[in-house]
Amino acid sequence: MHMTSAPHLLTEDRPEFDRLLDEALRTADERPELATLGERLNAEQLRTMALSASALLTAAAAAEYDHYVKVREELREGALTASASGIEDGTDQEDGAGASAVIAVLAPVLAGTAMLIFLLVGYSLKMIDPEPAFARTMLTAGWLFGALTVAALLFAVIGLLVTAIRNSSTEVAAEEAVPIPDELSRAREAWRNALLERGIMPFLRDALADPSAGSGYPVPRTPGAGRIPNLGYTRPDFTSPGPRSQGSRPGYTPPDFTSPDFGGPEHETE
Repeated sequence: MHMTSAPHLLTEDRPEFDRLLDEALRTADERPELATLGERLNAEQLRTMALSASALLTAAAAAEYDHYVKVREELREGALTASASGIEDGTDQEDGAGASAVIAVLAPVLAGTAMLIFLLVGYSLKMIDPEPAFARTMLTAGWLFGALTVAALLFAVIGLLVTAIRNSSTEVAAEEAVPIPDELSRAREAWRNALLERGIMPFLRDALADPSAGSGYPVPRTPGAGRIPNLGYTRPDFTSPGPRSQGSRPGYTPPDFTSPDFGGPEHETE
């Protein structure tokens, strides 16, 4: 997945950039300039940095890339022109083959139908007494159309076999791999070499020399850093409430509830 893409790098060529970058990181132990890989930066961090700076890396091989794209487009236009001509020729051939196929299918049907009609009429006339003179003529015509039916069937079978053989040879030729033209192969290889030697390798070497230096080189996040950033303030100190000051409580005494004094009858009200 690309973090950024060079503005002039076509979508179909971005996987090639990824392959070159992965190849350079995979063979880092074979290059002295990348011997410090893994000390401060690992391969995944370098890959992330290179993808982020892909515009800078691909710009180092811009001339070779433009030439490669130009050669590729010219070859594609030539192939499209040749394909269009081949389609027109194939259309003409298909028209001729289609007419032959129609004739091969209709001829046995028509001849067989005529044979049945003439034979049916001829044998029907032979049953009449006296036999009409043209009954034998109808039978002769019917057998003649029967012979034509057999010949048409043979012609149709032969035509189908020839068509099948022709199509099988065409399919084999179509499945063969189309070789890449030498000019396109050379242009592609020149772009790959320029991108690797002038773009990717200098970037990786400089990043390993000083990960925090270099214009436009992003510095990856430290692997051990926490996920939550420092927001610049400390959490409030939540403490449990302390005991309240023991002040004087309002004093009171409970009411004195006494039983009523019930006297004798002398105390009754008058």
